[in-house]
Amino acid sequence: MTLTIIPIEGIGEVRPGDELAVLFADAAAAQGTPFADDDCLVVTQKVVSKVEGRLVALDAEDRDARRALVDAESVRVLRRRGDLIISETRHGFVCANAGVDLSNVEAGWAALLPIDADRSARHVRDALAARAGVDVAVIVSDTFGRAWRLGLTDVAIGVAGLAAVVDLRGERDGLGHELMVTEVALADEVAGAAELVMGKDRRVPAALVRGLDPRWRREASVRELVRAPGEDLFR
Repeated sequence: MTLTIIPIEGIGEVRPGDELAVLFADAAAAQGTPFADDDCLVVTQKVVSKVEGRLVALDAEDRDARRALVDAESVRVLRRRGDLIISETRHGFVCANAGVDLSNVEAGWAALLPIDADRSARHVRDALAARAGVDVAVIVSDTFGRAWRLGLTDVAIGVAGLAAVVDLRGERDGLGHELMVTEVALADEVAGAAELVMGKDRRVPAALVRGLDPRWRREASVRELVRAPGEDLFR
């Protein structure tokens, strides 16, 4: 299997109320890579939050106000260290500062996570089907740190039309051994791969991933990726 990952450029600044499906479809066509059936569109959380109006006024120098905003976006705080807060969001994500982000937004504002990024992904997917006539999976991605390892990577926080997790338990490996625990975080892997062409400093908010196995296409939810608290040894 060969994957092709194509940055979608030329989007420009988005505003509340913009229709992402139109922006992405037009930009992809303009650069000579129009969407096709079975493609996967990966779009950053930041542009989704902007078009959905998930922006709040915040003075970046006001630490008390920032902590209060993070607390308001959290259902539970796990750790605090200086200005860093590790908390659980209402979505079930455990992440830094409840996803409150001041990067790539205008000064004096902060972006919050979408209320329901699965719903956001479904909206873009349905709009692309209606406007461009294509059956495209959609992932909303965000940048998370990881326990045990340094560095950041993009992960899925919303998904539509693609398995979030591929369960290989019961299948056989290359030597014929039965796989007992293997569940592949497919949506996270695709989000991380797409980030390689989007980057953090190139203002490319989306990428087209082409060549994914059609067997991975199905209705899904990012909730598949959220470990239940009762199974989590570290919460």
